[in-house]
Amino acid sequence: MSDHKKIIIMGGGLAGLTCSILLQKAGFEVTVFEKKRYPFHRVCGEYVSNEALPFLESLEISLLDLKPSQINRLSLTTESGKEISTHLMMGGFGLSRFKLDNLLFEKAKRLGVAFVFEKALDVQFKDDMFEIKAESGIHYSKIAIAAHGKRSNLDQKLQRKFFYNRSPYMGVKYHIKTDLPDNLIRLDNFSGGYSGVCKIEDERFNLCYLSKTSNLKKYHTIPEMEKNVLHRNPFLKGVLRNSEFIYDKPEVINEISFERKSLIENHLLFCGDSAGMITPLCGNGMAIAIHSAKILSECIVRFGGENNFNRQKIEQEYNHRWTNEFSLRLRSGRIIQRLFGSPFFSEIAVATLNILPSLNQIIVKKTHGKVF
Repeated sequence: MSDHKKIIIMGGGLAGLTCSILLQKAGFEVTVFEKKRYPFHRVCGEYVSNEALPFLESLEISLLDLKPSQINRLSLTTESGKEISTHLMMGGFGLSRFKLDNLLFEKAKRLGVAFVFEKALDVQFKDDMFEIKAESGIHYSKIAIAAHGKRSNLDQKLQRKFFYNRSPYMGVKYHIKTDLPDNLIRLDNFSGGYSGVCKIEDERFNLCYLSKTSNLKKYHTIPEMEKNVLHRNPFLKGVLRNSEFIYDKPEVINEISFERKSLIENHLLFCGDSAGMITPLCGNGMAIAIHSAKILSECIVRFGGENNFNRQKIEQEYNHRWTNEFSLRLRSGRIIQRLFGSPFFSEIAVATLNILPSLNQIIVKKTHGKVF
């Protein structure tokens, strides 16, 4: 096969898997490097806006077989016990990454995508080709996509600026059985962070929270941090105390960064969370990862063929479309996050939204995209 048809994707999350499916279907020879074998858990809110549903259905992926929850309500709570609830116009569904990623992996494998279950250690661009160093040796491709997620040692190798700015946030995820409405996603604020809980599949709920690492440093362990910080919110205390925890310990990730990231560096194309991450409060990270992969794949298919290969046009088109689609949403997410994670500002925000309920839908629109 021509070198023009070879594509290497580093990272097998939603963005990497979606790219692999679309590009393999378009006639490229795709190899995905992923350090873990499917299925496995990831720290994630596990809520997908319905903006992504028609696209996923177009891939002939049987989501309904996994019985995801259908979500159309949102509530916000504060440490003082205040709550506001609103309707989610577009709505979404809850589904674990354990199930969804594996479903996409099985689809990609059936199409002929090659998977290498090891780390991509380094990548360099030489003589109009990419040289990818992995644990088993050196690999080459005409196009390389970095879809390795929120943060990776690969970012350090590439000397990406955000990697050297310490992030104050950590993420923690549980799967639980609890007594909450199936159609609700609830966001509970606490000092230095906030938690999201929603129904997924198999009568389970996902509970995932973002906290400043200073909370953990102060109380030393996650259980003590939860007892002394998260329990101050009565709604969150009730969930943490009265739920059945399915796994012995949570999934944890450190150094979560919401800083702006470069989309293209030395011709390497970044996609999904590696290109830019919306704050979890806005609940659209999964849809954005999938959509960004669709956009990038369309640019490669259009300008990456053997007879019309134009690297500059791929990069220009991708940068233009990604910026138009996501830059405002990510910026809005960062602004909205400042209102939460602080007891003082979250109290003001919820009080204001109770007085002016029309603002609820404005905020939702600012962080949601259109069906794609």
